[in-house]
Amino acid sequence: MRLTEQQRQTIREEVANTFGPNASVRLFGSRLDDERRGGDIDLYIEADSTPEELLGQELKLYARLQRRLGERRIDIVVHGQGRPLRPIDRHARESGVAL
Repeated sequence: MRLTEQQRQTIREEVANTFGPNASVRLFGSRLDDERRGGDIDLYIEADSTPEELLGQELKLYARLQRRLGERRIDIVVHGQGRPLRPIDRHARESGVAL
């Protein structure tokens, strides 16, 4: 996994601050492969939020992570309450690693 412990802690803190303490976050994608270089930070979040809350929370999290981690490419996929699972949700759940 190509994230430092400090980066992982920052992500966990900001996810909890934004989506609440019951939210979970997983890293998926190229950052899981220690042999690769570069790549964006792909985050998958499961939250109790309603669909109406999700967009604002996602944008808030993105801004907070940019501020705390520095200018990085970050992709955020959020699965909220009452939404059916999409193919990207299944992929992130199966291949991702909990932070």
